[in-house]
Amino acid sequence: MLTLVLFWSSLGPAGTAATVLQNAPCFVDDLAVALHDATGEDGQLVNSSTALFGLCTESDNSSQSALTELSAGIRRNNRAGVEVLHPTAVLVSEKDDQEAVMVTFDLPQSPLFKLKPVLVLAFEKALTDEELDVTFSSLSLQPNTQSACASEGTLYILLTGKPSEGNADQRWEISVQAKSPNTKQNLKDVLIGGKSGSDVRMTPLLLFSVETGTNGRSGSSVASLQTPSRSFLCELRRFLDAVLPQHRSDTPPLRLDSLQSLPPLALDPSTSETLLAGSINSSAPTVFSFPGWSSSFPARPGQLALSPALLEEMGQRLEKNEQQIRELIRQEAVPRSASEKLGRLRELSGFQGQGPAAEGESQYNGFLLLKALQTVTRTYNIQRRLRATRSGPSTSEPICGLGSLTVLFESFFLVPKEGDIGNCRGSCAFPLTNGNNHAVLVNSYIEAGNVNERAPCCVPVAYDPMEVIDCDEKSTFLTVKPDMVAKECGCR
Repeated sequence: MLTLVLFWSSLGPAGTAATVLQNAPCFVDDLAVALHDATGEDGQLVNSSTALFGLCTESDNSSQSALTELSAGIRRNNRAGVEVLHPTAVLVSEKDDQEAVMVTFDLPQSPLFKLKPVLVLAFEKALTDEELDVTFSSLSLQPNTQSACASEGTLYILLTGKPSEGNADQRWEISVQAKSPNTKQNLKDVLIGGKSGSDVRMTPLLLFSVETGTNGRSGSSVASLQTPSRSFLCELRRFLDAVLPQHRSDTPPLRLDSLQSLPPLALDPSTSETLLAGSINSSAPTVFSFPGWSSSFPARPGQLALSPALLEEMGQRLEKNEQQIRELIRQEAVPRSASEKLGRLRELSGFQGQGPAAEGESQYNGFLLLKALQTVTRTYNIQRRLRATRSGPSTSEPICGLGSLTVLFESFFLVPKEGDIGNCRGSCAFPLTNGNNHAVLVNSYIEAGNVNERAPCCVPVAYDPMEVIDCDEKSTFLTVKPDMVAKECGCR
């Protein structure tokens, strides 16, 4: 057996342990949000919950009841009151002559088992086109046999467990079998990435509903769904995912760490205020990277110590960018749901612009929020400029100018995962656009009949940098990658 670390690897031979990598940013926080949103104000499950949590319409209702209770508890206690217990080891086994796959969980000692546990099987990403009815059987479940219906959009499966007395180590053995015959391979593909090259992964954890203020924790394997410091960063990621337009590029992803960078700048109270002022006033897009997050340990809150003058300037720029985004929401260029997310972000950041409330962690949150909003407003300003250019009078040979070029970045934990780096296109024939003296002379020389010389080309003549903010459980760094985004074009 191997220690559980998060996503399943591909299924090994019969009786072997499956290693899991526990490095998904916001994993537990995302689950808390999904549970919170599973019911409406009336306490009833919303329609989208059926597919999201793999509920069967004709099920035994144990999963539906568990989901309703968890959602109501999280809503009632503002996402507190639910403890999370991670298995210490997971063993996957199968027999060639049986259709079932056996999954064994080793669980740590905890008094939480006196409560009724809910086993959550969480996928790395929502399923796409799978349709699979599955039966789970175990003496550790209550009832002993339960069903789930994996379909497009399924991200979680809930199973209700049996409370137990004492504080001893637990071992759960669960038989997983598809209801339709001859679908064992499909079952492995959906649940544990059993097919070579599959991108479907899943991780298990146990949830316990506890009364607010009750301390049922036992060791580092237990965490709470309420993690305020991480919630801001996770909400920031969700906000960017929701409001930034998504493009599909056929080009292979680019590695950001292969690009030239200035020395990284640690975001802490000793950070140079001159450098921070430059970033606050920069028009550069920002990419957030979460390479080292764990599902059970929140990122360490950052701290900044800005002067009152810079703090006021940051607050003004934050207010200006927020107004621009709310105008985009009003114009329906950005989904209306972004308004609620933006309000929650401001609340979670704790940033007020000045006074004691703007010290330490709230300054750090305010700085990250500003960089995120600047990236959003810049993205939509570029889109507006490109639309205006396309709506102008068309010519057979466009004059040299700045166009769009969207590239993908190679990392699952980057937000946004793509960026518009711009590119220059068009003609450099007379009259030249933004051409220097050399380009003018070269064009004159060629037009005089000297056709063997290189003609002036439409190229970038000014650039913006790109800023990358790396957040993990130890520290936060700001890295500037210069001359990355084409800003202005000319004939050279």
